[in-house]
Amino acid sequence: MPILKVARMGHPVLREKAREIAPEGLGSPELAGFIDDLIETMQEYAGVGLAAPQVHEGLRLFVMQTDPDDEATLRVAVNPKLTALGAEGWEDWEGCLSIPDIHGRVPRNNRVRLEALDAEGRAYSEELEGFAARVCQHEYDHLDGLIFIDRMRDFSTLCFGEEYRRYHAPRPKEG
Repeated sequence: MPILKVARMGHPVLREKAREIAPEGLGSPELAGFIDDLIETMQEYAGVGLAAPQVHEGLRLFVMQTDPDDEATLRVAVNPKLTALGAEGWEDWEGCLSIPDIHGRVPRNNRVRLEALDAEGRAYSEELEGFAARVCQHEYDHLDGLIFIDRMRDFSTLCFGEEYRRYHAPRPKEG
């Protein structure tokens, strides 16, 4: 499986609204291969999510795996719809494979409902909260031509990866 080239901030594909995948394409070997490549690319770059526009494909599709050590957290979302559940939210750090080595604090809803098709074209719906909801919203934004800095309220939190890891990243609990 090839590792796909990730579009970086400034490439027009990241600002375009992605198109829905036609029903006849669902479950096809071409789509299945692309999804496998998308997952492999996300994992190669140690990401927790990757949307098709980030690899130069303007399709309404993303993958996410909110725990790299747990295959059960892997999701494929084809033609997704996202609904905020409640008004509760919080601001936390985000990064993006399309904006390498830059982090910033982004406000997001704490709970969302994801309705989508899986890799075989079967419909599913699930509620996500916390970190999983954050990742889902981040990837969904890519399908509408948005990147995380578009959601930021305070640009003073923008920082390079080294400074993020040194001063802001969560530390392992001691003891």
